[in-house]
Amino acid sequence: MPGAGRPSTYDAGSRTAILRGRFRGWRHQVSIVSKQDTHFFNVFSLVIAILVAVAIGLFALARIVASHTQDRQVLSEADYAKNVAARIAPPSQEAVAGHDNSALAIKAPGPAGAGSAEVAIPKNGTELFQQTCSTCHGQGIAGAPRAGDKAAWGPRIAQGKAVLYDHAIHGYTGSAGVMPPKGARTDVSDDLVKQAVDYMVQMAR
Repeated sequence: MPGAGRPSTYDAGSRTAILRGRFRGWRHQVSIVSKQDTHFFNVFSLVIAILVAVAIGLFALARIVASHTQDRQVLSEADYAKNVAARIAPPSQEAVAGHDNSALAIKAPGPAGAGSAEVAIPKNGTELFQQTCSTCHGQGIAGAPRAGDKAAWGPRIAQGKAVLYDHAIHGYTGSAGVMPPKGARTDVSDDLVKQAVDYMVQMAR
């Protein structure tokens, strides 16, 4: 047939139409991808902006709270030194044989109007022991024999109650400790002191 080896005009037009269709499809796909990228970028920027705003808000809130609480937590130098001294102070002192133990004696209370509350007068020896004597004899402070300790009270009881009464009423300074007169309760009677001695002797039997 004539012209069998040459492409026809129809074939060329078909190919052109196909190429145009493919080009339009490619442009449409590129347009869709571009819109998706733009949307992602906008959402990502919005999220970053929200996070930055939240961080700034938290920082401002922290500064406000700190400004109101920091001054309350700061102690003055005098108060700080006083608190440290109270924490490291020894809980008690013990008399040492052969040394001056006069500083361990219990100080007598000042006048009733000196600003301290007046202690009620005990009614019997048991109350006197609970109010005053137990301060030293309860823990064995300043060389005082602990109440109920038979080994500590045995030699003292052997001396007789007259000696115990005299030491309790008039005071006593020995090699092991110091006993202030009437346990520094000079406002109580001798009979009450004797009752307190009898009570402690009874506990040691």
